[in-house]
Amino acid sequence: MTRKTLWAGLASLVLVVALATIWWVQQQGDDGEPRGGEVALPSTQGEFSLASMEDDELAVLFFGYTYCPDICPMTLAVIRQALQQLEPEYAERLVPVLITVDPDRDTLERLEEYVGYFGEQFIGARGSEEQLDDIAERYNLFWRKHDMEDSAMEYAVDHSSSMYLVDRHGEIRQRVLYSPTPHSLISAVRHEFNGG
Repeated sequence: MTRKTLWAGLASLVLVVALATIWWVQQQGDDGEPRGGEVALPSTQGEFSLASMEDDELAVLFFGYTYCPDICPMTLAVIRQALQQLEPEYAERLVPVLITVDPDRDTLERLEEYVGYFGEQFIGARGSEEQLDDIAERYNLFWRKHDMEDSAMEYAVDHSSSMYLVDRHGEIRQRVLYSPTPHSLISAVRHEFNGG
């Protein structure tokens, strides 16, 4: 077996594992309809709450963390692309919010730097374990830490990868499954802003 063949096989294996992980994460927490409800947390732009939004605004809630190697930066990039491709009257009424599932490492300062890479519109929010547990139950979320031996990161967090379009009353208008492209999110936003 040549070195080139070995590297090609290894790359294929890594791709299969990555795709299987994304599929598995999407299946977690899908055992019921999320109820939604108020989200009020300290954020990179002061105290964030759904109730403080305007009637014609929708939040795009995503639950992740700044040390995430793949799904989180990809999802935030997808949200940024959606904001760039949507009609301006829709884009300006979206409030993109990353809620960290790793509050031990994700300080507000770190969140501010991280979400700043994606645009000024982005908000980073963090809560206590109790607040996150409450939100997780209502939004049917899943996350789990797992140790990473021999890594400077110490641990990673597997987590649900869906986005939620939520109004100021905490009603989940649409749940948008993870996708590497913005088409599903754009379609969901247009559907909601066009009156459902």
